[in-house]
Formats: sequence, structure tokens, C-alpha cells
Amino acid sequence: MHGQGDRELIDQRAIIDPKADLDEAVEVGPFSVIGPDVQIGKGTWIGPHAVIKGPTRLGQDNRVFQFASVGEDPQDKKYAGESTRLEIGDHNVIREFTTIHRGTVQAGGVTRIGNHNLLMAYTHVAHDCILGDHTILANAASLGGHVSIDDYAILGGFTIVHQFCRIGAHCFCGMGSAISKDLPPYVLVSGNPAKPHGINSEGLRRRAFSGETIAQIKRAYKQLYLSGKGLEAALEVLRDMALETPELDILVDFLSQPGRGILR
Repeated sequence: MHGQGDRELIDQRAIIDPKADLDEAVEVGPFSVIGPDVQIGKGTWIGPHAVIKGPTRLGQDNRVFQFASVGEDPQDKKYAGESTRLEIGDHNVIREFTTIHRGTVQAGGVTRIGNHNLLMAYTHVAHDCILGDHTILANAASLGGHVSIDDYAILGGFTIVHQFCRIGAHCFCGMGSAISKDLPPYVLVSGNPAKPHGINSEGLRRRAFSGETIAQIKRAYKQLYLSGKGLEAALEVLRDMALETPELDILVDFLSQPGRGILR
């Protein structure tokens, strides 16, 4: 349903712009502010004192907690008031004091967050970031602009990621990690600067990866980090391994793309 939603679910102390588009099953708490060009899907709950600025789209069944700032202008000195967007999928949890900024025209104009993500308190997602599905950003994790995070990656509390970095699927970053290069899929890192410490075995077991597949991913890690091979030589070995272990395809694809250089 287009319009202002079900008034019984919207606290009378909330401020909602007439140009906002809320499904009738959206709930909004007291003192929240929802601006024009904001679209919110069925079943989404907006707590008290949240601010959502458009153009922003939130899908279905999201939860936005108090004092979150969603869809604000990018913190980029080149930004000059252009109409840029924030797109958020379904079933995401955005906790207290989280800040998520819209994109910039220089990078396509959109910040995008997928489905089933958990952004804990005080996290920051900067302009033009792209998050996949099932990611977790623990308390105060912060992303610079243009960062991409693939599915099931986990950033521990107070992790910081430099602009333009890529974080591969199924990674785990320990508390306080400082990441300034690309982090390949499956790898576990910690420290400032972050250093690799093997693969995210526990996370893979929880996601029902077989023992043999985990063993193959460990072998791939050794080729990349412990064999003494350069990146291109290691990549050739990984391509052959991926023929028998399709789960390594995402690692090969990641390493084949240009970026900031991998964290080693």
C-alpha cells in the first residue's frame, strides 16, 4: 500500500513527510523522523528517535533501533547535494546509533545493503559501500567509502576498513582489526595492521561445510599464504583445485579481480 501506513502503528509524535511511502504494516516509534523519498516495506519496525532521509528504500521486515541515522548525505567533500540513493533489502537489523550514508554520483550514486544483515550499535557504513547477505558488523565496526563486503563475512567490534577495500565471503575479522588491503574469502584475520591467521573454520562448520571441503579450503590457504609462491603462481594452483572443489570458485574469482592488493 502506498501512502503513510496504518496510523494505528505510527506513533503520533513521529514526523513523517507526506512524500514518504510506507506500507500499511510499517510501525514507527515516537520522535522518529522520516523524510521525503523514503520507501519502507511491509513489516518493518522503526523504533523511537530514528532518522531516515531519502532517497532511501528499506525492504520488508527490517528493524531500525533508536537513534540510528539512515540515508544521510555522504561524508565526501565532492558531494554537492546530488540526488543519490540508499537501498536496503529485507530482514536486516540496524542497532542503536548506526549511521548509513547514501552514495555519490562519482561511484554510481548508491549505497546498497542486502538481506539478513546485522549492524550492531555504533557501526558506520559509508557512501558507496556494498554489503551482501548475512553479514555481521559488531559494535563500532566502521567502513570507509566504496568498501564491499561479501556474504557471511563477520567484522568484530571496532574493526576499521579502509576505503575501496574488498572483504570476501565467509571472512572473520577479530576485534579491533585494521584492514587496509583486500581480504580474500574464508580468511581469518586480526590485529593492527590485520594479519592472516588461517581460515574461518568454525564459521564454515556452522554453515554446514563438509569436513573435506574445509580441508580443501585450508589447503588453498596454504598455497596462498604459506607456500612462498607469488600471487599468480598460487592462483594457478587454486584454479586447478577449484575444478574438484567448487567452493573455491569464489576465492579464485576474488583473487582474479583488480583491487588494493590482498592482505598477506
